Order: sequence, then structure tokens, then C-alpha cells
Amino acid sequence: MQDKQGLLDTITSAFVPVHRDGHKFIGIGALVTLVFFIIWPPLGWLAAILTLFIAYFFRDPERATPIRAGLIVAPADGRIIAVGPKVPPGEMQLGDAPMTCVSIFLSIFDVHINRAPVSGKLIRKVYTPGIFSNAASDTAGEDNERMALVITAEGGEQVGVVQIAGLIARRIVTFPKEGEFIQAGERIGLIRFGSRVDVYLPLNRGILVGVGQRSVAGETVLADLQSQETGRELRVS
Repeated sequence: MQDKQGLLDTITSAFVPVHRDGHKFIGIGALVTLVFFIIWPPLGWLAAILTLFIAYFFRDPERATPIRAGLIVAPADGRIIAVGPKVPPGEMQLGDAPMTCVSIFLSIFDVHINRAPVSGKLIRKVYTPGIFSNAASDTAGEDNERMALVITAEGGEQVGVVQIAGLIARRIVTFPKEGEFIQAGERIGLIRFGSRVDVYLPLNRGILVGVGQRSVAGETVLADLQSQETGRELRVS
């Protein structure tokens, strides 16, 4: 009986829950699929494949977040495309001095649920309209539609998170409200269909990742503010 239960657990663990924000899109896709099958079956199969991809896009796996003061975890799945000093967007009100910015690019195949990089109080939440250019471009953080969040960590440090819409993204969703206390690894939003997330941290404080590395939201440690390490070089192979 134990072996059968273990096999069942193995099979069911392959199925990832779908976030509630995707239910309506899947429902619309299923309805369109049914209509297309009635009209012309080959078109119905195409719609079915698209509906399955939508379910895949909105998947929401559980994550195990390391909990310790000073740790900054990745807010998004994706490829790290930039790590270095950058002045944060003005709407964040974090001053004119550069902070360390870690930019994470999400392709349409990445999990798009965003998570809090640190535990603390959400003191600022500002939406800025903009264009929908390639999220991987150098100017996307200033030109594209975005939602900026500022969190005051329990240690007093201020950490910024910017959800940036991409070339085909048309909707940024953010869950918590200003004034709420959020936990590291907690789901804080999503960006539909391709995007980028920038994290602003105290300058040169324990950066543990580099360009080319892949991050896992809520699990990958981007920085340890209690460390004296100022950055890392990576070998991609």
C-alpha cells in the first residue's frame, strides 16, 4: 500500500496548480475550443493546444523560501540579464544615489508569479504607464509600463521591486496594498505574457548572483546583506 501511495504521489507531483488569475483565460479558451471543434475539428485542436499553453503559463508551483535576516531572494523566475549600480526610478523615492540593481528577464515559458524578495512593510506602490518594448532592453526600466514597490525590511533596509511589462505583456497584477506587511517568498503579483523584474538593493552589499544565471522566485538568494561580498563572477558552460 505504501508503494502504491508513493507512486501516486510521484505522479500527482508532476501537476502544478494554476493560479486563480488564469482560470478565466482557461475558461475562455475551453469555450472557444468547443466552438471550434463544432465548426472544424483541426481548428479545435489548435485552440486546445493554445488553451493548454495558457494553463501552463499561469502555473503556480510551491516554493521553499530560506528565512534569515539579511537574505534577499529572487522575486521572479528567469534569466539574470544585469547586475550593477543604477539609480532607481524617481517614483520609488529612494534618492538619487545608485543602488545595486538585479534585472531578471522572464520569457513566456517561465513561471510568472512574482514573490516578495524580503519580509517587511510595503511602504510605496506606484504605477507608471508606458510603452511595451522588449523587456530585455536597457531602457525598458524607464520607458515601459511598470509597477514599483518599495519594502522596508525588518532590518531597516529599503528594497525596491519593479514589475516591468514586456513586448507582448499587457497587464501587471500586484496583490498587496500599501501598508501591508509581507513575508519573503509571499506571492505579490504577476505579469501576463513576458516581462522583467528589477530589484534594487543597498549598493555593493553581499551580491551572490551574476549575469547569465537563472533565478527561481522565492528560492534563489540574490544577496546576503550581512555579507561583505561585493559581487561574483560566473563561468557559463
